[in-house]
Amino acid sequence: MNSPSPEVDVFISNYTIVDPDVYHLWVNGYSASEAVSILKQYGILEEMGTTLDLVASDILDHYRTYSLLEKLIHYPTKLDQQLAFQIEPQTKHILVEKYYEIDDIVVREFLGKKLSSKHRKDLDEVSEKTSIAIKSCRRQFDNVKRVFKAVEELQGSVIQNISSIFLLSEDLAKKYGVIVFIACMRFETSKRKLQTLTFPDFYESTLCIMNKWTYPKNSPEFGDTDLDREFLLDLREVRILLDKEKDHKHVVCQKLKPEFLEKTYNSMEVNFRSLSRAIIGIAYNLHHNRDLRGFFLEVVERIIDPWKLLAWSKTDVMNFLKVYINSAIELDIFQDAEVKKAWERYMDVITTSVKQLY
Repeated sequence: MNSPSPEVDVFISNYTIVDPDVYHLWVNGYSASEAVSILKQYGILEEMGTTLDLVASDILDHYRTYSLLEKLIHYPTKLDQQLAFQIEPQTKHILVEKYYEIDDIVVREFLGKKLSSKHRKDLDEVSEKTSIAIKSCRRQFDNVKRVFKAVEELQGSVIQNISSIFLLSEDLAKKYGVIVFIACMRFETSKRKLQTLTFPDFYESTLCIMNKWTYPKNSPEFGDTDLDREFLLDLREVRILLDKEKDHKHVVCQKLKPEFLEKTYNSMEVNFRSLSRAIIGIAYNLHHNRDLRGFFLEVVERIIDPWKLLAWSKTDVMNFLKVYINSAIELDIFQDAEVKKAWERYMDVITTSVKQLY
């Protein structure tokens, strides 16, 4: 008679473990063999007390898992709906956030361009120029295109929409929101004069435009990929500043004389008219789509470049703008409250842009 077999408890787990270091290498486009070499250089063999073959086998397993997860990460809410992988919330956050991370230098190369298959073919050049692996460049391009397609037609806050659909942190959702906004507005970003501007330069200015120039949140038209058309039309009325230029200049010069060096003060007196008219001229024409698309180029060519030629310090420029804005309000030049509000909204963006780009 056979003795009874001992009872054995069997536990089968498909609990998914993500190694942050290996995942980072996979996301950044390194092959499994390249990942092995990099981790070897970091001293993983000594740290783990293991062999190169075992490390290589482990990394291959990780890479296979990440490849299987990739389609789910494209639409992160699916990670909660699938049953193949058991993933902790913290691990899910790492998977998504890392996958959707962007390199500023890579995104700058296709910022404002059509996200077409033609531009995807040009990513070899982007990879060579930025020294970022081609796989990583493609991942970032495809992510931006996927996010853009998902939210371009949605109502409401584009940043909140991105965050809720793709489960991204607020900071990362803001970056994608700015990229989507620039694409929707078709802002010019590629002209030679703009080549030196980085993605963070565009980011700060564009985020300010999204906050200041779009419809208010309590408006039925609210959506931060649509500019407030009434605001743009109200901006035409700031031309009244041209009629009051003499008074405006007098107050600005009076307030800044104690603060400016004699050379800068004399420069301001001589050039006040051209500097002021450049600021007002950009405002007046923003209701035209063509002028709106060229906003960044206009700011660089008509505001920043002249100041640089005059060799003003950044501090002097920012002081001038502060006094220039407030003096117009103190003189009560704007009789219409909506025009006054439009002036303040407009100059908030000008100030932010000059501060970032100067």
